[in-house]
Amino acid sequence: MICGVDEAGKGAVLGPMVIAGVLVHDIEECEGIGLMDSKILSKKRREELFDRITADFMVAVRVIDAQDIDHMRTELKTGMNAIVATAHAAVIEELDARMAFVDACDVNARRYGETISNLLQTSCTVISEHKADSRFPVVSAASIVAKVTRDRIIDSLSEEFGAIGSGYPSDKVTIEFLEAWICENGSPPPFARRSWRTVSDINARLSQSTLFDF
Repeated sequence: MICGVDEAGKGAVLGPMVIAGVLVHDIEECEGIGLMDSKILSKKRREELFDRITADFMVAVRVIDAQDIDHMRTELKTGMNAIVATAHAAVIEELDARMAFVDACDVNARRYGETISNLLQTSCTVISEHKADSRFPVVSAASIVAKVTRDRIIDSLSEEFGAIGSGYPSDKVTIEFLEAWICENGSPPPFARRSWRTVSDINARLSQSTLFDF
């Protein structure tokens, strides 16, 4: 039993981080159906592949919302790599895989794999590599499941709160939404990661602007 594991939304300032795992009996099972890194696929194609993956294979998903990420970072003093590794390990255990291919989020891929192995309560060989989502179809499948799941959550938030963009700090729409929300409400929205520097920078900038008004 082999699984691929990947996440979406690690660096986002709005919305959750989603970790997904896909289980196969043989590494060749998911080859030949057009799987590739979710970031280079169109939204329509990701949705099509998501439906096929979830129909044909066992899938495990973990959604970690912004408030939980803030709690782990500020209260538990846990770094993002450790948060991701713990979620990766949880998905591997849920799928009861004996071999796992993971997309390393640490600059040291081998160290990241060892971190996951040490978190596991079950026996599993962990193969951790950078860009695993473009090298191994089973990780590509996990990448697609994670991204589609997160995109649907972001779409739902946009329907409720207005255009929030992709949720990433590099997105102009996301930053404009955050600035407007904080200006109007005095604090970030509940789905913002308040521990992110992006939020503190906006707060500082807006506070400075308010002082200049006087």
